[in-house]
Amino acid sequence: MNRFAMLCAALLVAVAPIKGWGQISPPPGSEQHKEHGSLGVFLDYTRFQPQSLNLIGVGARVGVNVHRHVVLEAELAYDFSRSVTQDLSTGGVSNSITTNIKAFHALFGPKIQTTGKIRYFGFFKAGFVNFGISGPTPGGGINNQIGNILNGDLNKTYYPGGGVEFKIGRVNIRAEAGDELIYFNNSPTAISTSPHNNLRATIGPQIHF
Repeated sequence: MNRFAMLCAALLVAVAPIKGWGQISPPPGSEQHKEHGSLGVFLDYTRFQPQSLNLIGVGARVGVNVHRHVVLEAELAYDFSRSVTQDLSTGGVSNSITTNIKAFHALFGPKIQTTGKIRYFGFFKAGFVNFGISGPTPGGGINNQIGNILNGDLNKTYYPGGGVEFKIGRVNIRAEAGDELIYFNNSPTAISTSPHNNLRATIGPQIHF
């Protein structure tokens, strides 16, 4: 009897930690699993409305969960250089010049999301867009530019939007779209300056941890 009681006690001591581990660290697929954040990469498409420019690039984002429905996200994206032909008139003479333009996006803000295998979300981010423009400088000009977009111009931007994320195997696919409001000349309070609406969309894989 004493031996049987000692054996039962030994089994309880051996099983208790295993049971505890299962409660503390549920498997990632279970509803009890707590996510801490996310990492993702994406293809980036931006249409700059003032000059009807379509730019395509790549980017990456990282998110930190402050609540199961609230994520703070930061993202960077680089749009590849594209050649644009401009017709300029100087001294009564018209010339066509080819200019290259690229863009760099840096944004940060909250994302509100649902949970489950299919997640719907909305977000509001703020940051800046920096343009790089290279090519022959127009006669009488100081900077390379396309319309009101100047080389090296750092412009404040706000980016509201939304999207959907769905699971394929062990990887999530995220697609979103929004309106990237850009204040050109970096002066949102100027009377002559108003935000320009620009369609932006991204799609790519994302993992949660």
